[in-house]
Amino acid sequence: MRFVFAIVSFVLAAVLIALGVAQRTVFASPDEFRLDVAVASDAPVTVIEGATLNALDGRQTLEISGTDGVFAAYGRTDDVLGWVGESEHTLVRYAEEEGSLVAEEVAGSETEVPSPQGSDLWLDSFSDDARLDMTVDLPEDVSVLLVSDGAAPAPSDISLMWPLDDRTPFSGPLILAGAVVLLLGLILLVWALLHMRASRGPRRKSRRLPKLPRQPRYKSRRTTRPIAGRRPGRRGMIAVPVVMVGALALSGCTAESWPDLSPQPTPTPSAAAPGEAIGIDAPAATVRQVERIVADVSEVSAAADDARDSAMLESRFSGPAFDRRAADYQIRTADEGIESSVPVIPDGPVEVVLPQQTQTWPRTVFTVIQDDQDATIPTVALMLIQESPRENYKVHYAVTLEASAQLPDLAPASLGAARLGPDSPLLSSAPSGLAAAYADVLARDAESPENDRFRAEGDTLREAVGVAAKQAQAEELPDTASIEFTNSVGEEAPIAMATNDAGALVTVAMSETTTVRAAEEAATVDTGGSVQALAGTGSSTVGFEAVYGYQLLFYVPPAGSDDQVVLLGYHQGLDAAREIQ
Repeated sequence: MRFVFAIVSFVLAAVLIALGVAQRTVFASPDEFRLDVAVASDAPVTVIEGATLNALDGRQTLEISGTDGVFAAYGRTDDVLGWVGESEHTLVRYAEEEGSLVAEEVAGSETEVPSPQGSDLWLDSFSDDARLDMTVDLPEDVSVLLVSDGAAPAPSDISLMWPLDDRTPFSGPLILAGAVVLLLGLILLVWALLHMRASRGPRRKSRRLPKLPRQPRYKSRRTTRPIAGRRPGRRGMIAVPVVMVGALALSGCTAESWPDLSPQPTPTPSAAAPGEAIGIDAPAATVRQVERIVADVSEVSAAADDARDSAMLESRFSGPAFDRRAADYQIRTADEGIESSVPVIPDGPVEVVLPQQTQTWPRTVFTVIQDDQDATIPTVALMLIQESPRENYKVHYAVTLEASAQLPDLAPASLGAARLGPDSPLLSSAPSGLAAAYADVLARDAESPENDRFRAEGDTLREAVGVAAKQAQAEELPDTASIEFTNSVGEEAPIAMATNDAGALVTVAMSETTTVRAAEEAATVDTGGSVQALAGTGSSTVGFEAVYGYQLLFYVPPAGSDDQVVLLGYHQGLDAAREIQ
């Protein structure tokens, strides 16, 4: 019976192991679900919306080919469609009834598009010469844009794949159970063999027969002696199954081969985005986008500063920030001994990101950058604007923060802030009148009716160019010359970004013109430095006019507050100079 039980164990073990192995081989399900679509349209752009990407659960893998060049980018659906604009494009969607991908051509007025590479709208982008494979995990509000070169048709061969649950949770237990039964069969077999040996084989009773005559014994001359302490054959026979049992047990050790006994979370509705939960627009950009934008702005400004080439700035600067740097380049080109006066823009780290809450254009982002490698580089604040979907963000204001500046409490980057109008009644001082009011303070100090609206403590600009500084400058002139100061508001519109306390960060531009005239007909006025570099001469019998540009960053309290307006940062420099005719 022991042999019978051993044989039954071997048969049962073989069945269990075969079932376990079969689940992982012949009965295994596919590990992905694949859909293919061939786009026959000549449209230069193809869009795969987030709803299509999330038709099935799991990460999405895309295989894109069919053109000489392949470019793919993904961004928020509003941004992708904003960039597509009025161009012809193909929309790839998932037809649930047919269970297939469908390419729909959308008419438009543009048959060609510019290159989308390098756009600030993309969360990420990829490119290849002929074939592009990418694996992403995108939510429903993010779409993929495909382009060849903007003129040729977009890539025509698109495959979209999702992972399937190909786990075999019972293969491991079956293989392990088979290994245990096999080991039990081996034990029964060994037990049966030992029992048979102990009983010296089967015995049966028989009749006594007469003894036969003894046969002569012959001794072999060659004798074979077994190796001491080892029985030939049997232990080797047992070792092979034991090794096989271990191998079978190890083959089922992967996590996919065992049932998941951990507690499963209860399905709940997915959490809405912070802005969506309270019914406001999404922020204009993410922190990752702003970091990439700042890095590019830093690279462009560094290259342009070294080359003193204002044309290199056009891709990333405009408004007062562009004018100030262009004037600095002109000064340093005329006189190479003059050092740069524009602020260095580090490539990071980005300390503050405050994007505007909007889904339309133009879009605004406020950011603060502090160089953690060089302590001599002051902290810089930028106000960036993206005028349209196909344009990149450009720096309109670049100021150096005051050493004592403390930013108010700002909304997180994931929520963003509203951009207030120039005449907003929500603030204690309207942004449109801020530049003129502060210019009057610089011109008249305590005698200005606007003086009490601005905090004097920590305002280093008032110390540098205020009434006391102007008086000192006038006293340095000879009696044969006179000086006059006039202020004007810059043409650039103020930008106001709301803070958490209902106040705002406001950037404004203003200019101050300094006019030095000869007081007598025979007198001459001499100048030097930056004024001479821009004016083209250092001496005049009439005089000189110098225009200084100011970029100012204020914190403006909310309406009804008794707090003063605080100057948080500024940049000031010579923008133009000429000899008076």
